[in-house]
Amino acid sequence: MSTPVVRRVGHDGARRIPAVNPQHFRNVLGRYATGVVAVTATDPETGEPCGLAVNSFTSVSLDPPLVSFCVSRTSTSWPRLRAATALCVNVLADHQQQVCDRLAAKGGDKFGGLSWALSPGGAPVLDGALAWIDCTVDKEHPAGDHVIVVARVTGLDRHDDGGPLVFFRGAYGGFRS
Repeated sequence: MSTPVVRRVGHDGARRIPAVNPQHFRNVLGRYATGVVAVTATDPETGEPCGLAVNSFTSVSLDPPLVSFCVSRTSTSWPRLRAATALCVNVLADHQQQVCDRLAAKGGDKFGGLSWALSPGGAPVLDGALAWIDCTVDKEHPAGDHVIVVARVTGLDRHDDGGPLVFFRGAYGGFRS
């Protein structure tokens, strides 16, 4: 059952939109299923792999080839990734929820126990990922409590077969076509 749309109009005839409750915002937008990716790089200071999980990934342009994703302004992983010369977007498979959970966690050795190889651009490609996309940061746009990152694609390929890891209504699942 849907909630009726409420329209509020001020005395001057202008439409007034009530303030949006953050939890309600999250719950409503959680009804939109998203794929999940892991953005990885090699930390230029330590030579160690670094990464984070993202569910706000999308293609932007074919010419030039661009993708984008959003990162929290409070992320402690993003500064390490941004400093790298190349990033790799790993499209996670439905069996990789533990990989996602690891890369979404704060601190610790996120790559301990994970199998991966270097992409042609020099960033980690996670074993079992459905695809990898090498890219470099093109632009960053501040957007509220996040940063929208636009990245230029420098290489990509299919990697593994299977269904994608999907995030919907606060939970992970899969999809088979």
